Amino acid sequence: MCSDRIAEVVARELAADPAVEERVAECVLAALTAVDGDSTATDSGDTGVFLRSITVQGFRGVGPAATLRLNPGPGLTLVVGRNGSGKSSFAEAAEFALTGGNRRWDGRSTAWREGWRNLHEPDTARIDVELLTEGAEPRISVATHWDESAELADAQWTERRGSEPATSVDPRGRRQRLDLYRPFLSYSELGALVDGKPSDLFDALHRLLGLDELAAAAEQIRLRKLELERAVRDSRQSHADLLVELAEADDERAHGVADLLRSPDPDLDAVAGAVAGSVLGLDGPEGLRAILRLTLPDSAQVAATADRLTEAARNVARHATADTDADLRVLALLTRAREHVTASGSCPCPVCGRDELDADWITAADTEIAYRTEELAALQAATAEFDAALVAARKLLTERPIELGSATAVADRSAATVETTPRQTNDVAGTTDSYSASDSLRKRREIVGQLWSEWAELATADFDDQLPDRLRTLHAELAMELSALQRDTRTELDRLDTVWSPLVPRILAWLDPARAVADHAGELRVVKKAADWLKSATATIREERMRPLETTARWVWSTLRQQSNVELGAIRLQGSAGTARRVLLDVTVDEVDGAALGVMSQGELHALGLSLFLPRATVAHSPFRFVMIDDPVQAMDPAKVDGLARVLAEVAASRQVVVFTHDERLAEAVRRMQLDATVLEVQRRERSIVEVRVTGDPVRRYLDDARSLLRTPQLPPAIADELVATCCRSAIEAAGLAKARQELLAAGLEHGEVERRVRNAHTTRAMITLAIMGVGARVDDLNKHLSAVGGRWLVGVLRDATAGAHVPIDRPMRELISDTERFITWLRAHEPNAVRT
Repeated sequence: MCSDRIAEVVARELAADPAVEERVAECVLAALTAVDGDSTATDSGDTGVFLRSITVQGFRGVGPAATLRLNPGPGLTLVVGRNGSGKSSFAEAAEFALTGGNRRWDGRSTAWREGWRNLHEPDTARIDVELLTEGAEPRISVATHWDESAELADAQWTERRGSEPATSVDPRGRRQRLDLYRPFLSYSELGALVDGKPSDLFDALHRLLGLDELAAAAEQIRLRKLELERAVRDSRQSHADLLVELAEADDERAHGVADLLRSPDPDLDAVAGAVAGSVLGLDGPEGLRAILRLTLPDSAQVAATADRLTEAARNVARHATADTDADLRVLALLTRAREHVTASGSCPCPVCGRDELDADWITAADTEIAYRTEELAALQAATAEFDAALVAARKLLTERPIELGSATAVADRSAATVETTPRQTNDVAGTTDSYSASDSLRKRREIVGQLWSEWAELATADFDDQLPDRLRTLHAELAMELSALQRDTRTELDRLDTVWSPLVPRILAWLDPARAVADHAGELRVVKKAADWLKSATATIREERMRPLETTARWVWSTLRQQSNVELGAIRLQGSAGTARRVLLDVTVDEVDGAALGVMSQGELHALGLSLFLPRATVAHSPFRFVMIDDPVQAMDPAKVDGLARVLAEVAASRQVVVFTHDERLAEAVRRMQLDATVLEVQRRERSIVEVRVTGDPVRRYLDDARSLLRTPQLPPAIADELVATCCRSAIEAAGLAKARQELLAAGLEHGEVERRVRNAHTTRAMITLAIMGVGARVDDLNKHLSAVGGRWLVGVLRDATAGAHVPIDRPMRELISDTERFITWLRAHEPNAVRT
């Protein structure tokens, strides 16, 4: 289950729960998608990683370059040597090269870190780690080197894949996964796994189980929930404070808004409308200031214009008679006839057609025109002046300003009373007038508006003798009312500045967050449900994912503890991000619950540490197929050493297990129990010269057994020959198995496929065919291939070793042992041209 992406697991859980609302499911998956998108970038890298070799020079206890060669596949390797032999330097070097640090040095003094350069090779410090991984380029070389006199932290890393050129790398890119699956375990870490900081092991297991994404998603949802809840609390507190301020204010607008806010679910649009009407409407500060900017023509100017119009009308009346119009028409007729004669010459009268319009007529006409023109000039002048006076009067009559609102009729203006005290009401039903500062100011504005409308109507009125007087009286009345309105407006503005205006920004400051709270009410409900569901689901998933690790840990402990009376029960993770975190171990002594950790021996504590380390390091989806353990035997009694050997051998069935120890008891237990293991001995000579040699492996053990059988006189010759041949065949099979794994892994096959292939190689010949001819080769072609690449002798050795285990053969057993050893040497050195995949 751990290999499943956590988002997919949660999606299945959500789909299987009919009680989960769609929006709740979407909230949970969105949070997981966000954190999964952040983590996928770091979840890349090599998989199926085995160690091929570790070469160290000038580092810790190793002087000249020394190489620890390992079989890059499942199996147990013991690296033995006395204290100070340099064996642990290989473990420390590998960890430093791959991670950029070393847990064994954490918490140590500065002197511990300063002594990292070898005294006998101080100028050249270098680490080379050869890896074998899955993929197209399975061979990887990681090199760490230092310039002369450089400090430990100044190391430089390069990486080479296959035949590609080496490139500089940052070990931190690999360290995240190495810290997560942690294939390294030093002696100092054994105790820390049990009695270290409680949160460290919790965090390590939490990440390992893939629960960090769940925790991150839960934290994201929790923070959003807190944010929304905090907004609700702040809005409620602000609402309560604002309501008190509004209730105490001496202003009807404040009282109206307070009435709205007293509702359990205030109408925010109504509140906004009330504020907008009071701020932006006619009764708002801007509307009131606009009234103060209104002006009328000067009363002297109005009086002068009215007097001019009166005088002009009088002059027109004085010069006008009943025959005036006829005289004007005659004058116009004579003037046009005179112009006609001037243009056409003497001619008959165009009107009567009888009289001749000649020179005498022209003389008489000129005399008549001059007389009539003189008589009518005064009237024309008076008329022109009247027209000019009327235009001047109409220019004074401007339209009703919008600041006074729309024109509304006042039925009886003379009967209208003007109040001087504010209207005491809390009616905020929804009109602009309901938010006016006072009825007095509203009524004055209506009166001024009506007067101004009447004033403007004079511009289109027909002239009569009363118009000048109406100009004077209406202007005087309008000016008086406008002055009173502007006086009251100034008073109202002063009051607003001290009472209402300061409340407006407070209301607006509450209104926007209140809208946000209302808009997010549905989200808050969903987030709360999502947080509760995810908390429950996390506990379930955590328990399910922890169960296989718990089973493995209990198996390791039961194998290691031997005669110990301490039982390991359930292993549980308690706590979460942001709270106290620890791993709960149900440990009992003689079936009695108690503080078992306090009475356990150091060996038992180390065994318990291994029980917690191995399940984590060998989890199925770990990209690392190796574990490296340094000095796990210390403080263990003999029974626990035997248990350790069995555990390591079991783990080595699917993992590369490399154990460094100076305690001979582990190697002795492996030999005694005949467990397959390769034993490498590390020796250190003068000037830090370190040598590594093979002192035992499955092939050598089988050959040693064959020689021992040959030297056993009590065995009948026939039985001895059969057993010796069986040991030779087993030695060839063991060598073939190691060769097959090495070649197939190097060819890029996935580890699961490699293990399937070697399991299906049921015979010795099938295993050798797989090892040297590759996948898909026919066993029937093996003899021909051996003859071609190595000679016919190989065919004979393989034939006698396999047949001799069942029937007598015509070959001395001593010779068969020697030839088998020669066959295995050739097999190990042979490099196939290509391994068919």
